[in-house]
Amino acid sequence: EVPKLGKEASLKAIKEWGQPKSRITHLIFCTTSGVDMPGADYQLTKLLGLRSSVKRLMMYQQGCFAGGTVLRLAKDLAENNRGARVLVVCSEITAVTFRGPTDTHLDSLVGQALFGDGAAAVVIGADPDTSVERPLFQLVSAAQTILPDSHGAIDGHLREVGLTFHLLKDVPGLISKNIEKCLVEAFDPLGITDWNSIFWIAHPGGPAILDQVESKLGLQQEKLRATREVL
Repeated sequence: EVPKLGKEASLKAIKEWGQPKSRITHLIFCTTSGVDMPGADYQLTKLLGLRSSVKRLMMYQQGCFAGGTVLRLAKDLAENNRGARVLVVCSEITAVTFRGPTDTHLDSLVGQALFGDGAAAVVIGADPDTSVERPLFQLVSAAQTILPDSHGAIDGHLREVGLTFHLLKDVPGLISKNIEKCLVEAFDPLGITDWNSIFWIAHPGGPAILDQVESKLGLQQEKLRATREVL
């Protein structure tokens, strides 16, 4: 079902892009919902009828930072392969995490309560031909960092029972404590220091995370409205 859900998102993205799917040169597929061989990238290639020579990259177990990771990789591929058009797909079926609670891991209920099934897709390229393509956003920069003292904050492991998921209570605090430093590193080169002056789409990792980030940065309520709607 993961590739089928990804297909729905892909068809919408390709339609909005405005070009035939034969122009897609690369496919990045990311899911945390299991591991298969051949992977969901292969299955989606067949479902969409993409060219058999499409260059595929399958990513598993990226969890909460999957969206940022695939955008970063797609940006690199598009900028370093002339004419590349990268179809990026994330798809999740959360049944793999669903099971009864245990006394030792009540935190697993948090993940079951927060996350649901869904998929998203975009087409990314460099130097768009605006006479036939309809670009919506420009991907200016992408980065990744490891927060100090964050080891073990979020854990997921594939076991016989499925995907086990554990979330420490201090995750909202870890994120809010480090968020401004990360933003400064990202936006200083662009001369941006007012966090209310930018458009926000944040990963909806839970109400507590959003509340603490909003408070820490002094964000106006409407800045995280789209994120809260997704949550």
